Amino acid sequence: MPFCPEEHGGLGTPRPPAWIEARGASAVLDGEDRVVTDAGKDVTRAYLDGARGALETCRARGISLAFLKERSPSCGVCRTHVGRAVADGPGVTAALLAREGIEVRGIEGRRP
Repeated sequence: MPFCPEEHGGLGTPRPPAWIEARGASAVLDGEDRVVTDAGKDVTRAYLDGARGALETCRARGISLAFLKERSPSCGVCRTHVGRAVADGPGVTAALLAREGIEVRGIEGRRP
């Protein structure tokens, strides 16, 4: 089932580049970090709303496995953007789904 947490959270497509500010997705989920755009706009609420929407969708449809796009600050499973750089660790949606028992697997999207 296709689902974009960032769009669900109210962000448009295309959207400006964004990253987790400093500590990682778990810190964002715990209210100790935030997601910001390249212009410095705080988009944490949209990322959290999108992650919660993904979790609700998985629960409502009995989904136990999610395939998510690597390097996304929302969907990265093994790699995401933290502090303007690619870093090891999950994005916000991947972290929430895993925290709630949904298996997450990263996939690579097309790269130019």
